[in-house]
Amino acid sequence: MSQTAIKISGLCKSFGATRALDNVDFALDYGETHALVGENGAGKSTLVRILGGVHRPDAGTLTVDGEPRHFNSPHDAIAAGINTIPQELRLVPALSVAENLTLDDPPVRSALGVKLVDRAAMRSQAHQALAQFDVALNPDIRIDRLSFAERQLIAIAKALRKRCRLLILDEPTAALETREIERLFAVLARMKSQGTAIIYVSHRLDEVVTIADRCTVLRDSRVVASARRGAFAVGDLVQAMTGRAEAAIAADAIPPGPIVIEDADNRPDAARVHAHQVVGLAGLLGSGTGRVLRRLFGIDTAGAAIRVRGERRRLAGPAAAIRAGIGMVPPERRLGLVMNLSVRENILLPSLGRLTRAGRLDRTAGDRLVAELIELLDIRPRNPALPARALSGGNQQKVILAKWLAREVGILLLDEPTQGVDVAAKAQIHALIRDFARRGGGVLVSSSDLAELTRICDAICALHPGKVAARFERGDFDEARLHAAIGG
Repeated sequence: MSQTAIKISGLCKSFGATRALDNVDFALDYGETHALVGENGAGKSTLVRILGGVHRPDAGTLTVDGEPRHFNSPHDAIAAGINTIPQELRLVPALSVAENLTLDDPPVRSALGVKLVDRAAMRSQAHQALAQFDVALNPDIRIDRLSFAERQLIAIAKALRKRCRLLILDEPTAALETREIERLFAVLARMKSQGTAIIYVSHRLDEVVTIADRCTVLRDSRVVASARRGAFAVGDLVQAMTGRAEAAIAADAIPPGPIVIEDADNRPDAARVHAHQVVGLAGLLGSGTGRVLRRLFGIDTAGAAIRVRGERRRLAGPAAAIRAGIGMVPPERRLGLVMNLSVRENILLPSLGRLTRAGRLDRTAGDRLVAELIELLDIRPRNPALPARALSGGNQQKVILAKWLAREVGILLLDEPTQGVDVAAKAQIHALIRDFARRGGGVLVSSSDLAELTRICDAICALHPGKVAARFERGDFDEARLHAAIGG
């Protein structure tokens, strides 16, 4: 019989008038993977932060190994054997891969009675930590030189170096492609066989069905369902999470208009998007899909030549791209939001010039615009005064999209636009992307989820390190051919 690692009874937590957890019960055994699913704002992140010592509950009990526990800080949770891999990657950008991986416990050597950091051992340990994912990264490269997906693997490898009895993973595969996901699952299976208890939080419900021994569903801050392996499928989870069946999102067959954005240089990874069109970028880790988007937004290679609606431009930076009518949703929410500013301020930030009359901001028009977008995108809670950091990850993603809709840009560059977003919010974002294209906009979207690209795109460019290996038009979409084209 399995030993219970954690048991939660009657857990409650509120933030002001917002009820985040309402009388929640939850249990986890050693050697078990227990999935936690729910829509954005259902209470998952709050529960994870309580288990990780970030928040304290208002009521209820938490026992670890049968003993009542009260965590006052993350240090208390770690001391109890609980390690969390959060959505927000806790890495130091200015340090190297090896330094980040060994930051909590760097190897040392003695020289003339003085203890020094053993750089050779540090690099060796970094290679060992990354070998389990078959990732060949230079251990001396700075973290800020890596893509988001590469940094996510570093964060996971760093957490797995610690000998923990209970591991919590919050959206660990959001930006990973199939190859890395399979390796992560192999590592988790090995840990589970050694008795580690695992809480797995994900909006990728097919993964949940594959990996979970048990699944608990939260809706509106309460537990609405809990079932063991074999008793739930993706459709069951969608129904429990949302109270309705999953809706299909179909792309419209609208003829493409004129080209709205393309690379003006003769580059092997050049992208081209027409009005009324959603074009996807597919590629394995390191293929350069993110670099294509950053270049078109004036990042990394400021001054690169592009054509916007037929006019040749050299973008000096993101400000020039915004003036040209281009908006970008980056893969990390902290890059797309000012977390200490309110939802209202974030949405209006790119549009302040348009809302200013005779040097004064038209607050009435701004408030009306924000209210319309909060309703349109179903941003929760519906409180524009809340700081962006107080929102769940999925709702933060909607705020980033809202600010470009407020700006009325004609071109959207989207890098993993639905990562960490629940099934209902994903459907909303897909519908908004299609509607943006229907109204004459052009969209270039990168996603590690090929099924997502085939669902919403009119064309898909397959990148195989540094160049477009193939371009597929709707009607020719085939995931096997796509995998082959990107080298998967």
